[in-house]
Amino acid sequence: MRKIVIAGNWKMYKTQTEALEFLQGFMHSLEETPDDREIVLCPPFTDLGIISKSLHGSRVQLGAQNVHWEDCGAYTGEISATMLTEIGVRYVIVGHSERRQYFGETDETVNKRLKAAQSYHLTPILCVGESKQQRDAGETEALIVTQLEKGLIGVDQHNLIIAYEPIWAIGTGDTCETKEANRVIGLIRSQLTNPDVPIQYGGSVKPDNIDEIMAQPEIDGVLVGGASLQPDSFARIVNYQ
Repeated sequence: MRKIVIAGNWKMYKTQTEALEFLQGFMHSLEETPDDREIVLCPPFTDLGIISKSLHGSRVQLGAQNVHWEDCGAYTGEISATMLTEIGVRYVIVGHSERRQYFGETDETVNKRLKAAQSYHLTPILCVGESKQQRDAGETEALIVTQLEKGLIGVDQHNLIIAYEPIWAIGTGDTCETKEANRVIGLIRSQLTNPDVPIQYGGSVKPDNIDEIMAQPEIDGVLVGGASLQPDSFARIVNYQ
């Protein structure tokens, strides 16, 4: 049975004060959320400690937005798996398109980060997806297969989540049609040795399209950007019908 995972990626938003204000408006909305839905918040690094304390004993899990492949060292601006697990982080996003686009992330470094996360019992959320130019050129399938082949070398598929995030749909308001998202996610699943890996959709997920997205048989959850920043909108997504 595949797990349903609803994750909010706050990116570079929210101070500690704003993060606590979010939790005050959000947590009560989970009282009737079905137990089979895993809820994850991935705030900026500066918020992790204070949110960890606030989430203690709740059903919401804590995630980070990146992890380095070394335990420690001269890697200015990076953060290690040991640092994350010490403060109660359970999940970590790896290979987000913004990391690939702006910070030089490659399939090889993604692979190293995935294995480092798993070695400390963190569950990585591996992001894959194509640009508009790649989609228009008919390269979607080949690109995603390559991302998976290179990214998953030596990775334990029993402790893994994958997020299909078409780059052209992230933050643009232009959501991939649900049937197409379902098709691509089916392709991703066909490349895995463990068919029960949860596979999310990400890219302009909003309260008004979440029900249709989650009705698709291959989609096991969502990785939400902007709509996860407001308690009411993220609550509606978490409590999809």
